[in-house]
Amino acid sequence: MYRVNPFTYIVEGFLGTTIANAPVTCADNEILHFAPPEGMSCSGYMAEYVEQVGGRLLNTIGNDSACSFCPMADTNAFLSSINISWDNRWRDFGLLWAYIIFNVSAASFIFWLVRVPKSKKNKK
Repeated sequence: MYRVNPFTYIVEGFLGTTIANAPVTCADNEILHFAPPEGMSCSGYMAEYVEQVGGRLLNTIGNDSACSFCPMADTNAFLSSINISWDNRWRDFGLLWAYIIFNVSAASFIFWLVRVPKSKKNKK
């Protein structure tokens, strides 16, 4: 029922349009602090991970002896975790109108079918 429900597309349209592509600022309790392996810098150690998974390496404390890492760089990481994409905004808008047009048409047809008097052909 998830894909049939019109509220799925309303919520995806609103969230995808309003909060997508915005930078994320991590709170102090969300920042991960760790030390890189000996002989490596924070940026060298985390480069491949950030490229594959995402996130943002924050300013290092001292001479690369401690790294600070924020797991999210922008809101798209959060939105993708709940299956929302900014690219679907026009699709969602079109599907919303398809639901509206179908419901108005179906209600009008059922009203006509049930309530509009029919002429009787066998009148004497």
